[in-house]
Amino acid sequence: MTTDQRRTKGWREDKVDSTKPTYLRVTHYASRITDVERQGARKEGVEERTGKGRRKRPLIVLLGPTAVGKTALSLDLAQEFDGEIVSADSRLLYKGLDIGTAKPSPEERARVPHHLIDVTTPDRPLSLAEYLDLAHRAIDEIHRRGRIPFLVGGTGQYVWALVEGWKAPPVPPDEALRARLEEEARRKGPHALYERLRELDPDAAARIDPRNVRRIIRALEVIEHTGRPFSQQRSKEPPPYAVLLIGLTRPREELYRRIDERIERMIRAGLVDEVRRLLEAGYDPTLPALTGIGYRQIAAYLRGEVSLEEAKQAMRKATRRYVRHQYNWFRLDDPRIRWFDLSRPGAYEEIRTFIRQWLEQDP
Repeated sequence: MTTDQRRTKGWREDKVDSTKPTYLRVTHYASRITDVERQGARKEGVEERTGKGRRKRPLIVLLGPTAVGKTALSLDLAQEFDGEIVSADSRLLYKGLDIGTAKPSPEERARVPHHLIDVTTPDRPLSLAEYLDLAHRAIDEIHRRGRIPFLVGGTGQYVWALVEGWKAPPVPPDEALRARLEEEARRKGPHALYERLRELDPDAAARIDPRNVRRIIRALEVIEHTGRPFSQQRSKEPPPYAVLLIGLTRPREELYRRIDERIERMIRAGLVDEVRRLLEAGYDPTLPALTGIGYRQIAAYLRGEVSLEEAKQAMRKATRRYVRHQYNWFRLDDPRIRWFDLSRPGAYEEIRTFIRQWLEQDP
């Protein structure tokens, strides 16, 4: 969109700071006269990218480690850009796991429509193929409404599967096989399953963390049902979106402090009672949903195996390890990602300007 076109539509360009690099030049625009005009223009902007052979439909991705501040930022940006939020957090899928997952509150979800939250029960995990199907449907529906989807989360597999167009094997979960493999992992240790996978499919084993029992079992499950190596059934196809990848980060010590504070807030908010209710409802503590950070440690506390302080310390340690794992998925030197340090003053203004310039650039 040219400057003249912006002025015709009601924009007023105030200033451009030419002393900064292009991607950080801050251009401020006055608001449109009415909400109706703003929504219409934004819908037009989405349609411009889909019609007449022009750009693909936009998908804005907010990624980064846990506790960095993705939720608060995504709410503000989605409101400003007339968007809706699609979760890319594997634990937000589960009903009843609210406090320990830092799930957006009912008030936050009332501010902006959210998708892929509370879509299954703790005893019914979704495969990657199922997640991708739900995510693509949600994104398509948002586009049909003329709004902008914001993919928000820290589950690297979900983010890259959508952004890179992974085609996951359409093999449904085999609960009996999974239970048998999980029992074997408990008796012999995860390394036993990992060694079996390495014998059957060395390429798949090389890309899976030996400690990630869930992914090892999924690979073995696909091999069992198809008779083919798991690694040969993973293909990629460019997604039908124009993707903007925005990484959110903070200095590591500040991030660890925020993690510690969030764990304390979770305990005060009733995490112990939440885990107790889930266990009393009959959910097995070895389910993938309940072996996540927070639930595993509090379940151990409820069994009398550790004190509450020891459980909290274990949560802090596990979360810091998870942050390091997330930075392996989302590398700070990845040229596809534009990183923003949320500890810096003016970070929000930089991000909103970066998004606005991307949305308004000529196709």
